[in-house]
Amino acid sequence: MRNILVTGADGFIGSHLCESLVKKGFKVRALSQYNSFNFWGHLEKSPFLKDMEVISGDLRDSFFCEKITKNIDAIFHLGALIAIPYSYTAPQSYVDTNVNGTLNMLEAAKKNEISHFIHTSTSEVYGTAFYVPIDEKHPLQPQSPYSASKIAADMMALSYYNSFNLNVNIARPFNTYGPKQSARAIIPTIITQILSGAKEIKLGDLSPKRDLNFVLDTCEGFISLLNLKHFGEVYNIGSGVEYSMQEVLDLIQKILDSKVKIIQDEQRLRPKNSEVFRLCCDASKLKKATNWQSKISLEEGLRQSIEYFKENLENYKSELYNV
Repeated sequence: MRNILVTGADGFIGSHLCESLVKKGFKVRALSQYNSFNFWGHLEKSPFLKDMEVISGDLRDSFFCEKITKNIDAIFHLGALIAIPYSYTAPQSYVDTNVNGTLNMLEAAKKNEISHFIHTSTSEVYGTAFYVPIDEKHPLQPQSPYSASKIAADMMALSYYNSFNLNVNIARPFNTYGPKQSARAIIPTIITQILSGAKEIKLGDLSPKRDLNFVLDTCEGFISLLNLKHFGEVYNIGSGVEYSMQEVLDLIQKILDSKVKIIQDEQRLRPKNSEVFRLCCDASKLKKATNWQSKISLEEGLRQSIEYFKENLENYKSELYNV
């Protein structure tokens, strides 16, 4: 298996995944969201850009999806709208891209007889945990329009396995962080505000707990799924260790030798019934199937992330609330 298509390749995880695949010798076709500036997002500065075939387009166009899936062996489908706050404002956009876009890619994969379709889910589909660690049998709870759209996309992907024998597996990563992440996420928000010299930083609720995974570990989890010969399965990707956002803040301040005042910003708070208070991963199914496990500690991952943000701080508007 050599020819790999990655949708969402211009984004945070997608760009790292493309680079990891190139390093392993795969031929990568990278889908970037079309724009009139010919801007390829995080692929622009990739040292492996010359080794990829970058194509710009839109998942919402079924004709385009059929075209880009020709002569491809496997698909990593990461393309999606992922910002939870924006899903409160524009839920229709999430249905159009996350549900209909996924349907277009599945149908294109079926027509072009793709040998392996790896669909990307999210731990947000579980909602606040009924039990921890969370395994793949945990009930799904649509606590935001974003998570609802991803549940629908997951079910559509599995339906193509059940109805059409399309070789589908679902990767369900827990919270991923690292270099190139958008400041809409809490770790870049904290780091960029502190690095910008702020003595007071604006954050939302610091009580929720998350299973945090360095992006390169997440990518290795994705790639491990290529070796599987059985399909129609969901695989969690996570460390099995949870941290409150307060603990993350404290660790970042320790690394940066900084002490800042925290201002709770009301616009950064989720609606009461939409906040997910606890996510901790049981990735034993993936480990048993592929021998994958998370390797990079939170402190080491944060140190690597901080170095990236130091070098690229001009690309972040730390004073703004990013949705």
